[in-house]
Order: sequence, then structure tokens, then C-alpha cells
Amino acid sequence: MIKKIGVIGAGTMGHGIAETFALYGYNVNLYDTSEQALAKAKELMKQELEMLVEEAFIAAEAVQETLNRITVHTDLKATVADRDFVIEAAPEIVELKQQLFKQLDEFCPDTTIFASNTSSLPLNPMMQLVGPERKKRIMVNHWYNPGHLMPIVELSFFGNMPAELYEEVERLYSSIKKQTVKVLKDVPGLVANRIQQGVAREVFSIIEQGIAEPADIDKALKFGPAFRYATTGQLEVADFGGLDIWCVVGDNLLKVMDNSQCANPLLHQKVSEGKLGIKSGEGFYTYSPEETPEIRRKFMKKLIHQLKASEYYV
Repeated sequence: MIKKIGVIGAGTMGHGIAETFALYGYNVNLYDTSEQALAKAKELMKQELEMLVEEAFIAAEAVQETLNRITVHTDLKATVADRDFVIEAAPEIVELKQQLFKQLDEFCPDTTIFASNTSSLPLNPMMQLVGPERKKRIMVNHWYNPGHLMPIVELSFFGNMPAELYEEVERLYSSIKKQTVKVLKDVPGLVANRIQQGVAREVFSIIEQGIAEPADIDKALKFGPAFRYATTGQLEVADFGGLDIWCVVGDNLLKVMDNSQCANPLLHQKVSEGKLGIKSGEGFYTYSPEETPEIRRKFMKKLIHQLKASEYYV
């Protein structure tokens, strides 16, 4: 039974993963090579938990209780030596992950299950430097950002891991109220990112063609398809609408929609101009430095409200 969690990397994803496990009662060791990154992660987790209190999602006493369950480390061996489950959220560099799994294999008990938060790197190359028995205990566990709010975690079931181990990890995520997606093939992007990129490709194409302004495109998505998608999957939507209708509309529309095999030229232009979105102050919208903190807060609060509502639709 999984009781002790190790998280490798205290950045955007790692701190949220550690925070979530700790919130639901797990003992968590959080590792990073940087003391500064760990200090920043601790402050960020405190802020995020306090926002959950503001929105009546958790009790006030849960903030300190959660933080008390997290121990930070800059020593990898000390982080993982007694862990039952270790998930890495290190940079997306296959060589780095190969070496990391090799070290974890040396430092951890034989029974420890390893996971990678990657959605872009294939599993087999990451496992290249560990033995056959350990390979049976390694999988992809892809969280969505922000990790403490987004309910989805994609779990790989690619043939290397026995079913009973997979089910143990599935139970672990059920205990922290995550919705798991079993992914049967090792493909780039897994499931959710591929769906998201399909939507994004057409959205970027619509703006590139001047069909509508950014605010209206976002409105069409939020109050059209995404309004249903918050509670109803695409295949359910298709069944309710009638597969004959979806077939006719697909025949009519898909041939005139974007089928490009790379990122939209408009995106490349924005990136070359340094217009990266909220982190640079401008993307498709403009964000003043004074407004940005409140914009981020509103974004998080919307997700908290949606998370609370989603519990009725499981």
C-alpha cells in the first residue's frame, strides 16, 4: 500500500503535485537542486492553500496541516530512500530523466513505483538505464496545470507494468480525488493534450484568417462546446446529437478546416516578437503588471469553483 510519496522537482508542476498529495493526508518529500526553488515552492503552496480556504474548499486548519506533511530536500537519496511512490517533474530532457531513473533505482527500495509527469517523451527511452524488474514498476502519470486544481491525471498502461500495480496507482489517485485516464498506447501528447491541440489548431487558424476577434473566439468556445465539455465528453455529445448529424457536418466542415502539421505561423510570429502571453505582458491579450496578480487570482478562483461543481458530475 502506498503511503510515502516522493516528488522530484519543485517547479510549476512539482509543487502542485506535492501539495495535492499532502492535502489528502500523505507524507511527502519534495526534492529540488535549488534551495531557492524550494523556498519559492513552500510560499506558493501556502498561498494556493489559503485561496482554497477563501473559497470554502478546505478548512483553515488544513493549510498548516498540509504544509507540515511536506519535507523539502536537496539530497536526492535522502528524499527517496524510504518512499513507496516517486514521481518526477524534471525538465523534459530524455537524457536527464534516464539518469534520474537510474539514480532512483539505486536509492529506492525494490518495491518503489516510479512515475514521470511527462506528456511529450516516450516511456521506453526514459527507462533505458534500469533493469527489467524495475521497468515493471515505472509509468507515466501526467498531471495538468495547475496540479492542485485540475482533476485529471493520465496513467500509462503500455504493457510493461502488471495490472495489479497499475490498479494500486489508480487507487492512490482515487484517494486524492483525481480522475484517471488509462492510456493504452505510448503516443506523443497522450490523450488530453492531443484533444486540446486539435481545438487550438482551429482556434489559431480562425484568428489568422480574420474570421473573428480573440475575445469572440474565446466566447464561442466558453459558451459553446466548452460549456458542454465541462460536464459531458465528446463521445457523449455525439451520441446525444446523433451520429448521422455528426457525420454530415464532419463531411462538410473538415475539408475546409485547418489540417496543418506544425504550430500556426501566427504563433511563431508572436513568439519571435516576445509576445508570450501573461508571463510577458502580451499575447493575444494585453496584461499590465498591475493587473496581472489579480488576473491570476481570478483564473485560479474560476478553476476552484469548477472543481467544486465537478464533483457532482463524476
